[in-house]
Amino acid sequence: MTLLIRPLLTIAAVTMLLPCYASNTYQQADEFIAESFEGQSPQAKAILLTDDLKQQIENILQHAYSGSRIRYWQRDQRTAWTLDEIGKTKPITTGIVIENNRIRTLKVLAFRESRGWEVKHTFFTKQFIDASLIKNNKLDRSIDGISGATLSVRALTKQARIALLLHKTITSQ
Repeated sequence: MTLLIRPLLTIAAVTMLLPCYASNTYQQADEFIAESFEGQSPQAKAILLTDDLKQQIENILQHAYSGSRIRYWQRDQRTAWTLDEIGKTKPITTGIVIENNRIRTLKVLAFRESRGWEVKHTFFTKQFIDASLIKNNKLDRSIDGISGATLSVRALTKQARIALLLHKTITSQ
């Protein structure tokens, strides 16, 4: 009897650990915001998405966006954003700081996929530093991919473009 129970317990233990493996939170959003503003988090604000702005976001995402507003934090010409975008099947949460229309920080806060997690590493995210938008809301540079993480790379690139677009919208008002 115990010979049958032991394998079942092993399978149960491994099954319980799988969600932990596939869902990693590297930093809480409130910690990221505090860090982005030297420990003095400004009050959260929200940008209401006009039809035009929502269309621009959907053009970047290449799919519909259901939200009507996006939360952000601002002090002077610096804004911080926590955005979610689907990698393959689950959302990737990214923190992005924009200052003077350039990315200052891009950091993966939570990764829930089983593949593509390499995008969290600095060797990848540092490519976004100082990036800005050019015509058609494209980045002013190419972002090198990671073999086996194509969809995660695309998700982070889309998030960077959206944060830059939203920053530009807010600071030009």
